[in-house]
Amino acid sequence: MASTGDFQLLCLENPLLDIQAECAPLPSDDAMLQKYDLKPNDAILASDSQMSLYDDLLSRKHALIAGGAAQNTARGAQYILPPNSVLYIGCVGKDEYADQLRSACSAAGLRVEYRVDDTQPTGRCGVVITGANRSLCTHLAAANEYKLEHLQSPEIWPLVQKAQFYYVGGFHLTVCVPAVMALAKEAASDPKKIFIMNLSAPFIPQFFKEPLEETSPYWDYVIGNETEVAAWAEAQGGEVKGKSVPEIALHMAGLKKVNEGRKRTVVITQGTDPTVVAVQGEEKTREFPVRTIGKEEIYDTNGAGDAFAGGFVAGIVEGKSLEESVDMGQWLAKLSIKELGPQFPYPKQTYSTA
Repeated sequence: MASTGDFQLLCLENPLLDIQAECAPLPSDDAMLQKYDLKPNDAILASDSQMSLYDDLLSRKHALIAGGAAQNTARGAQYILPPNSVLYIGCVGKDEYADQLRSACSAAGLRVEYRVDDTQPTGRCGVVITGANRSLCTHLAAANEYKLEHLQSPEIWPLVQKAQFYYVGGFHLTVCVPAVMALAKEAASDPKKIFIMNLSAPFIPQFFKEPLEETSPYWDYVIGNETEVAAWAEAQGGEVKGKSVPEIALHMAGLKKVNEGRKRTVVITQGTDPTVVAVQGEEKTREFPVRTIGKEEIYDTNGAGDAFAGGFVAGIVEGKSLEESVDMGQWLAKLSIKELGPQFPYPKQTYSTA
C-alpha cells in the first residue's frame, strides 16, 4: 500500500530545541563531560546540577536545531513520503524557541499540532559532541506538560482516527503514558492499523519499566539499538538477562500481543554492525549489513538512530518489504550523518536501493 499523503503517519513525543556545540576531546576525558557528569554516548534527563549546561553551550560556537527524537523521525519520514503524509504531536512553550521549531518543521513539510503551555518554556536538549560521540542532556520543560485532553480534543482526535500508522518515542513514557496508551489502543481497534514503539534510550527500560511493559502487548514494531535492548533485558531479568542481541530480539518478538493477526517485528540497530531483525514466530533472526560510509564523510552522528527510524517507518507506510524498509532506514541514516545534527540534505535526494 503506497502512502496516500493524507497524514497516515502520526508521531508523538517530546519536541525540543537542540543546542548543539562541538567540544574537542582532550587526551583523557573531555572537560565538558566531566563538568556536567555526562557520558560520551548517552541520553539523560537533566538534573538540577546540569541546568547551567545550556548557557554554557550557547556561549560556545553552536547551532540551534529542531530536535526531539520522534520529531526527528517524523521529519525523516516526511523527507521520503509524499507531501502531507506525517503529523507530529507534542507540547511546547509560548516562546521564540517554539516558533523556531514550527518554522523548521514547516520547511521540512511536517505538520505539527503542538499543545502550547503558558507556564513552561519550550524544552531544550544540550548536545555535546566529542569526536564521533554525542551526549544528550534534556530539560523537558513544556514537553513534560503534554496532556491526554489535547490528544482527545475535537480538533486532534479526528486526526488520530484518520491515521493508519502510529509512531511513539519511548521518551514520552516519562511524560504522558495515557496518551501513549490511547494511540496503542486505537491502533489495536483496527487490524489494518500499526503501532510502532521506539525504546529511545537505556534509561527508559531501566527506570520506566512498568509503563514500557504496559505498551508492549501493542507493539507491532519495536525499534531500538543494542545498548537499549541490553538495558531492557537487564531490567527484565530471568532467562533473557545477559543474552546476545539476536536472543533478546527473539524474546521480544515472542512477547504476548493484543493484535494476534499481525506478527510483531523487532528491529535492532548496532551502529556500523548489521541491523538485527526478529519476527514473531520465526526461529532465527535476520541480519542486514549497514551501508558503508567513509570516516571522512561523517560530520555528525547525532540523530542517526532517529533518521534510521524515519526511513524504516516510511518504508512500512509505503508497504515496502521488511528488507527494503531496513535499507531505507540505513540510507536515510547515512544521509543524516553527513549533516550537522539530525538534518537531511537539500535539494531533496530520492531513495535508491544499495
